[in-house]
Amino acid sequence: MSQPELDALKAENERLQAENAQLLEQLLAAQKLGSVGELASSITHEFNNILTTVINYAKLGLRHRTDEMRDKSFNKILAAGQRASKITTGMLSYARSRGDRREPMQLKQLVNDVLVLVEKDLQKHRISLDLKFNGDPYAEVNASQIQQVLLNLIINARQAMGEGGSLAISVTEKQDESSAELAVRDTGSGIPPETLPHIFDKFYSTKSADENGQGGTGLGLAMCKDVIESHNGRIRVETAIGHGTQFTIKLPLVAKPSFIRTDETQAPAQRAG
Repeated sequence: MSQPELDALKAENERLQAENAQLLEQLLAAQKLGSVGELASSITHEFNNILTTVINYAKLGLRHRTDEMRDKSFNKILAAGQRASKITTGMLSYARSRGDRREPMQLKQLVNDVLVLVEKDLQKHRISLDLKFNGDPYAEVNASQIQQVLLNLIINARQAMGEGGSLAISVTEKQDESSAELAVRDTGSGIPPETLPHIFDKFYSTKSADENGQGGTGLGLAMCKDVIESHNGRIRVETAIGHGTQFTIKLPLVAKPSFIRTDETQAPAQRAG
């Protein structure tokens, strides 16, 4: 084969690789929107409750013009508005694309921002939450990408438990290892041994899309693995049939920044990862 032909093949290969990367990025963006779609019902319901609170207390304050009743009404309206603002900020933070920009971020804040989005969904499915922060670790991350990973793991955990169950989320600072650890553990059915080796493979899924067309793409856990590894981290899974599953993420620790930007926003039997 002549050199011009080799050069042409190389150029075509590079073009196909770039096209494949672009298509994968679009699929992951669609998966991100799909995660939000799975929460849309509970978030919409919560906003309706907030608006009902605001309207009812506004009417109450207008009917009863005593200082005591007006103060009570204003306080209730303020609390409802702050709750709505918190949800909106969490949604904007999650939806915002920062490209590949990374910066030191407080991991427990990223977790709290995601929990704002899933709180009502967990309550709807009677899932109890056990949240633990051990230390105050920072990692240099793309906040939106790490939030997408956390949201994906939490939604998967909730789906594995059906109605009822317990979800445990922890953030741990491990100074001796210079790492930060995030763990998401459920009390669901566990992952079958024949499935476990493939859970991080792209397009591998044992789930079908739901009535809203959400889920079943096989991209969620593959995306999680790619994101964490691109952050020089590691994700592993521990699972036992009938006893639940735990995903653990490890990220390199960084020093707490001197200036913090306010964003507008029993041992399991099997292992993988």
